[in-house]
Amino acid sequence: MPAFSGGMPLIYAKVHERREADGRVSSVLALCDADLLGKVFKQGDIELDLKKYESFYKGEAVDEKEAAELVRCAGNANVVGEKSVAAAEKALGSKTGVRRVAGVPQLQIYCV
Repeated sequence: MPAFSGGMPLIYAKVHERREADGRVSSVLALCDADLLGKVFKQGDIELDLKKYESFYKGEAVDEKEAAELVRCAGNANVVGEKSVAAAEKALGSKTGVRRVAGVPQLQIYCV
């Protein structure tokens, strides 16, 4: 599947790395459906602000297959949107832990 559908990226992927005090490198994969970036979703007291945090998610344009492979290799991930969450679920073989904010699915994956 191409990374672009009609000229639009489907999913953005970005890996954030930082060096811990003990020298270990930790990373977080950010995946977000491209059409959600720049928007804010509110449900009660919960806010999913993809405008303020657009730079956290906006990285390389990938398709769902590439996104699933990134999730398989990631220790930790923050995943937002139907396409992105579907790719993560496919990679993990699980459909648990997904929450919705104003109808938008979000999944946080932590490797301890």
